[in-house]
Amino acid sequence: MSNIHKDYLGSKFGMWLFLFTEILLFGGLFILYSSYLHKYPIEFHHAGKELNVYFGTGNTLALVTSSFFMALSITAIQKGDSKKSKIFLFITLLLAFVFLINKYFEWGAKFHHGIYPDSPHLLERPKGEIIFYGLYFVMTGLHGLHVFVGACIIIYALYLLKIEKINENDFVFLENTGLYWHLVDLIWIYLFPLFYLIV
Repeated sequence: MSNIHKDYLGSKFGMWLFLFTEILLFGGLFILYSSYLHKYPIEFHHAGKELNVYFGTGNTLALVTSSFFMALSITAIQKGDSKKSKIFLFITLLLAFVFLINKYFEWGAKFHHGIYPDSPHLLERPKGEIIFYGLYFVMTGLHGLHVFVGACIIIYALYLLKIEKINENDFVFLENTGLYWHLVDLIWIYLFPLFYLIV
């Protein structure tokens, strides 16, 4: 019994500390966005209308649903059902790739129309629109990187489930993976209205 939840508190504390640094990172970007929105409200509104709200909505649904299946995976392993835990975690992984593929096509469309950082077409626009797209590529790109890292961690968690390193007596890694994934989901819930539903 002494090995059950080994270093549970230490692992949890380390993860919460890491998540706090992530909140500081994106929190600073949100503050920067707000300050420029206050300065260039019309330009931000005009540029925001050019983003495809269907892409944004699809990605929101994918991440929210993936968080649900992540929670189901953790609950399943807590109950000792490794098979269901793996299935739910695999669905989470698939939805992560749906998000990334969706983002690839969305960014691809913008690049196709000559809208990307320092592009001649973008630099011809008003300063507020240039700043909007600069923030859009930085913030959604950084978030996309977090989704990719999260997907890699999920793949590793699936491997640990397969070799039974994650089980009903030791599932801290899966819980920490879930915490990270829920934060990725939460950040997108803020990014979505800021860029796609700006009024």
